[in-house]
Amino acid sequence: MTAQFLTEEIRRKKSFLCIGLDTDLDKIPAYLLKEEDPIFAFNKAIIDATHHLCVAYKPNTAFYEAYGIKGWKALERTINYLNEKYPEIFTIADAKRGDIGNTSTRYAKAFFENLGFDSVTIAPYMGKDSVEPFLAFKDKYTILLALTSNMGAFDFQTKQLEDQELYKKVLQTSLTYENSENLMYVVGATKASFLTDIRKIVPQSFLLVPGVGAQGGSLQEVCKYGMSDNVGLLVNSSRGIIYASNQEDFAKAAAKKALELQKEMSEELKNRN
Repeated sequence: MTAQFLTEEIRRKKSFLCIGLDTDLDKIPAYLLKEEDPIFAFNKAIIDATHHLCVAYKPNTAFYEAYGIKGWKALERTINYLNEKYPEIFTIADAKRGDIGNTSTRYAKAFFENLGFDSVTIAPYMGKDSVEPFLAFKDKYTILLALTSNMGAFDFQTKQLEDQELYKKVLQTSLTYENSENLMYVVGATKASFLTDIRKIVPQSFLLVPGVGAQGGSLQEVCKYGMSDNVGLLVNSSRGIIYASNQEDFAKAAAKKALELQKEMSEELKNRN
């Protein structure tokens, strides 16, 4: 998987949609609980119904770790299914890891080698030696938390540090890391007004943008301020798609919601040529 290939897939599918697989046993259709692996059964149905409408899937690992070994096995089955049946799909382990060098290397091996994800989300606040171990893996991407969509982001990320806000310092410093060309960044859709300044620092990097839909972010605003020459956006929707229905038609309902977003994205791509 390369950024060029990802861009080509975006143009082919006329979509930069990423679907978050935040699978919660309390929210999936009750009849699936009879399955031997209800999490995987749910994920597989969602993937089969929506893969032609999106370019990426993003399992949030907390939703799997919460169920212990069964949850982790479901995550493993999900990523294996994606890699085998839909290898053109970009996969993101939303793990938000970040620790000292040795530990980061082990986290990277877990997600890149053992599970086979294309990318993983990383918290940057322990600095260079916690990020570069992830960047050392060839053809894998590290997605750094830059400016997140939650309200608590204002506690630290936008605070003034010397002559600039902290999140800008994170972006600029990350460009000095070894293999920084393999960096992507998380920028919340609810912070769309900040995208102009972000694009001045990372004009061509891919941005993973959560917060469209259930969290109230505007796709049009994100595209207006965040789209680059190579598109450079992966806009994520989780709950708004995968929980569109909790009945037996859940996969069909998810596909309908995904199609609505894909059509909007197709229009945005067309408008920006």
